[in-house]
Amino acid sequence: MKCPTKSASCKFCQTAVSTSVAYDSKALVIDGKRRILQSGSVHYPRTTPEVWPEIIRKAKEGGLDVIETYVFWNYHEPVRGEYYFGGRFDLVRFVKEVHEAGLFVHLRIGPYACAEWNYGGFPVWLHFIPGIQFRTSNSLFKREMQRFLAKIVNLMKDENLFASQGGPIILAQVASSHVLGCFCMEIVPQWRNEYGNVQWAYGVDGDLNVKWAAETAVSLNTTVPWVMCAQEDAPDPIINTCNGFYCDRFAPNSPFKPKMWTENYVGWFLAFGYAVPFRPVEDLAFAVARFFETGGTFQNYYMVSIIRTAGGPLVATSYDYDAPINEYGFINQPKWGHLRDLHIAIKHCEEHLVNANATQMSLGENLEAHVYYKSSSDCAAFLANYGNSSDATVNFRGNSYLLPAWSVSILPDCENVIFNTAKVVSQITLGDDYSWNTTMHGSSLSSSSWSWYKEKVGIWSNNSFEASGLLEQINTTKDTSDFLWYTTSINMDTKIKQNQTKEVGLLIGSLGHAALLFVNKKLAGFGYGNHDDASFMLSAKVNLHSGSNSLDVLRLYSVILTDLTDRKNLSSVQWTYQVGLEGEFLGLENVSLANSSIWTQGSDIPINHSLIWYKTLFLAPEGSGPVSLNLSSMGKGQAWVNGQSIGRYWSSYLSPSSGCSENCDYRGTYDASKCLKKCGQPAQTLYHVPRSWLQPGENLLVIHEELGGNPSMISLATQNGQHICGHVSETDLPPADTWEPNVGFKSRTPELRLACETGWHIASVRLASFGTPQGNCGAFNPGICHADISSLVQQVCVGKQGCSIPVSTAMLGDPCPNVMKSSAVEALCRG
Repeated sequence: MKCPTKSASCKFCQTAVSTSVAYDSKALVIDGKRRILQSGSVHYPRTTPEVWPEIIRKAKEGGLDVIETYVFWNYHEPVRGEYYFGGRFDLVRFVKEVHEAGLFVHLRIGPYACAEWNYGGFPVWLHFIPGIQFRTSNSLFKREMQRFLAKIVNLMKDENLFASQGGPIILAQVASSHVLGCFCMEIVPQWRNEYGNVQWAYGVDGDLNVKWAAETAVSLNTTVPWVMCAQEDAPDPIINTCNGFYCDRFAPNSPFKPKMWTENYVGWFLAFGYAVPFRPVEDLAFAVARFFETGGTFQNYYMVSIIRTAGGPLVATSYDYDAPINEYGFINQPKWGHLRDLHIAIKHCEEHLVNANATQMSLGENLEAHVYYKSSSDCAAFLANYGNSSDATVNFRGNSYLLPAWSVSILPDCENVIFNTAKVVSQITLGDDYSWNTTMHGSSLSSSSWSWYKEKVGIWSNNSFEASGLLEQINTTKDTSDFLWYTTSINMDTKIKQNQTKEVGLLIGSLGHAALLFVNKKLAGFGYGNHDDASFMLSAKVNLHSGSNSLDVLRLYSVILTDLTDRKNLSSVQWTYQVGLEGEFLGLENVSLANSSIWTQGSDIPINHSLIWYKTLFLAPEGSGPVSLNLSSMGKGQAWVNGQSIGRYWSSYLSPSSGCSENCDYRGTYDASKCLKKCGQPAQTLYHVPRSWLQPGENLLVIHEELGGNPSMISLATQNGQHICGHVSETDLPPADTWEPNVGFKSRTPELRLACETGWHIASVRLASFGTPQGNCGAFNPGICHADISSLVQQVCVGKQGCSIPVSTAMLGDPCPNVMKSSAVEALCRG
């Protein structure tokens, strides 16, 4: 909820100003004061500069102090020695936007990111420097890494962006490489910033690499601390930090370093062919509370922001991550609101956390307290039930407290609970699945005038070349294209008589992520892997005729031809290679070719064709709501709007039909496969089109389809409203932002709060009940005991961006005395 005034809730919307940053065992020390810091990752290139201020504002209003971002080397230096810092890659502008909003910056220079980003952020040209080796003590790699680190550090210094210069940057990260198994390209395995996970494989050279990276970072004299993620032997003064779903048991490698958590995964990324993962906010809040309960000082949500593209083996375009701020820049409730209340509660404990050591007390089996004393009469406490099944009532300092399973209660004065991680009272915003018909305006492109261009199969130009055996794709394409044609011929004269055919088997091996097989220029097979193992074998039965038969494959590493009497390995024969597709070479996605005669136009659109390009013009939807393309009718490919890529799609790759649990039990240890939704569906069908990419009048849509789809069924959608609801009980806590030290809660009455996105207002109330309402948000029913409070809620809320309803019989009446009651409200927001 937006802070409307400098009230109790707004005192946490502070401005970040610093001149010096140090650290000790308790915390980062900013201008001589120890600080507890909440942070969130916002990757500047994954959204557009026009919405950076809004994202940063919402992050701040959610209680964050710091914005963390990677720096993406491959886009900043696409050619060695040639730098780019424009548009979405204007790093200086982004850091200044964060500064203007009054937040700090953690700059993760790396230079390796992974982040499900192509090549993990390394420029591809780095791979082709003769003699270079990554992840080890290699002078060529060190030279390039040191040069880029210095480039970024000096750029920040020139703009006075480090804390000692009055800027917002209080932390920097150096990373020697990435963990083996983080595949950030389609074929070549890459490396994470958590180098410690693979350092053992490099022996002494691995140890030297870490030491060199640390010394290089410190020598750049940023005047702010440096960190290394998951690097247990990070040498002083580098701070080693934790990444993971839980970091309460983490300890830094020195008693003089603070306990920091640089990647707290708020959910997980999408992968084609997989169900959609989500992380219950009760578990996320539990993990954060436990971290600070056990001495944590800095934690960062990965991710927190609107995200547009991703890369990696079968990683979907959306990088939404079930974040507190979603892919479209909207607040994701109840996650944002519940975490905001958590941040307020922790902030009330800050002086205790940074100035005292915890006193740990057992309260029973799987029950404990951590108490931080400023003096014998002044303390803050965290009460934890880390059991995953049973609620418990505990006695603490003479008072009884109910602790739900897998929860933490926060008592900033050692007496009053102002927040419990399992008690969610924040509003809920319903997703598209529920509210599509009433909050989304769709327009079909079926009546649009479509044009198409059929891609040639196999060799299409005179710049092809021959080689004996199969070449590795990235070494051949140098990442100039996702595609590499492998072409050869199979002569069957000795096998069959003239004018006859014979069925044979072809076994195609590929390292991933997919391969198309054409025999005599006709599609004969399609194979693919999955995110966990992108490699696969494609087996196909094909009919070959007498004489020469052409064999064209996109992506492979081995080819076996078999029949009943023979088995021939074609991997070592002569092959002809063609880098890329003709459509790519022509630049069909570019606006400049929109009116080219190379396109075919007609009323009979070819559908379900492989390797075909489509284009059409469309009008931008009215309004200011976010825009998306629904590509559920397509197979696999990529889409562009006005020449800008909106990402890769694979709508035909469905997730398994079982394994989902929409109402996932938050209790117990979370992993990326625990809580899943949308089983039996594509991972992604809606593709965000930033408003700043659209223009008045006509806009160009270009589709490259690899497998086959129906473009006439593509539709545009824009969100023009949202369904919101709340459900709060008489026994729930009052809002955390109404508690004051030495005063307590301003009122003991719980509140049901509702708020629309900025620029929208509550237009109508669909249901408002006080009593014993049943069901979940979007499907409430009044229950046995019911008082219709619609008129009151309409009076208080309609026409406003946000409102608050006290949940008490004094305000709402008493439809059933001596029964515990709650309020449930569903409302519709409009622009």
